Amino acid sequence: MVLDAYSRVVSEVAASLLGSVASISVAGRRPGDTGGGSAVAWRDDGLLVTSAHVVAGVAGGGAAFAGPDAASGGDGVEAEVPFAVVGTDPLSDLAVLRTADAPVRPATFGDADDLVIGQLVVAVGNPLGYGGSVSAGVVSGLRRSIATREGRTTRLVEDVIQTDAALHPGNSGGALADAEARVVGISTALVGSSLGQGLGLAVPITTTTRRVLDALARDGRVERWFLGLEGAGRRLRPRAAEQTGRREGVEVQRVVPGSPAERAGLRVGDVVLALDADPVRRPGQLQGLLTGRSAGPVLLGVVRGDRRVELSVQPERLGG
Repeated sequence: MVLDAYSRVVSEVAASLLGSVASISVAGRRPGDTGGGSAVAWRDDGLLVTSAHVVAGVAGGGAAFAGPDAASGGDGVEAEVPFAVVGTDPLSDLAVLRTADAPVRPATFGDADDLVIGQLVVAVGNPLGYGGSVSAGVVSGLRRSIATREGRTTRLVEDVIQTDAALHPGNSGGALADAEARVVGISTALVGSSLGQGLGLAVPITTTTRRVLDALARDGRVERWFLGLEGAGRRLRPRAAEQTGRREGVEVQRVVPGSPAERAGLRVGDVVLALDADPVRRPGQLQGLLTGRSAGPVLLGVVRGDRRVELSVQPERLGG
């Protein structure tokens, strides 16, 4: 069969990923309650990635991968294997699972920072219990935000990917991939189903989310740190941009009294350009770089007036 270029790309992505995306089932807190979603094979030691809300409140469940003939329309699945929840992070809506003595075929993970609006993406998951389902669309928007909550703590997950690829209940935890079959997002939500289809969201695979996943796999939890500043993105003045080689940063609009930022000498009006060696352009990036890191001081690169200064700051652990 001769396929057009679009169909060829989608079918090749499907063939690459269907064996790496599992249908997962979990038992609810009450007898007879069941739920489920999707998960993506991450590492060859049996680790899977899914959405935190899919496995909220459970210790484990079962995972079943599509059979070898899935890409040609076969409906077979591999035997379901048990998994244990290694760690969840509701504030990023990510979780890591471990399958028990079952080999998995890891997907290739990409970088959502390389996406552009209008780019082709393919969603692979298990919507409404239909395992090994594939839909395609485009990146409809970038840098969206969704609110997540853990107890009394609410946080915005930033840089979320918006897509018109069809997502339904059960897609959560599944893969959103680019045309090279690289996973660039973990499907997380369908917005406004009563208003019509076409607005799906995925948590991006970025440096920050990789740091979250590594922390979950290593420690089962994610450490978050507090500097004590509020700010907004802004462009640098021409002279400062020329001197620093940067065009934008985060302007400090408030320094919390008694905070690490105040003790380090950060001032209102300073523009933060970098945390250690990582550039900072938006407030969300600054918080992201403080997520999942080890204890110890960080070095803030700051523009003060037209001068570049560096400040050593000892962040405080959130939650004590």
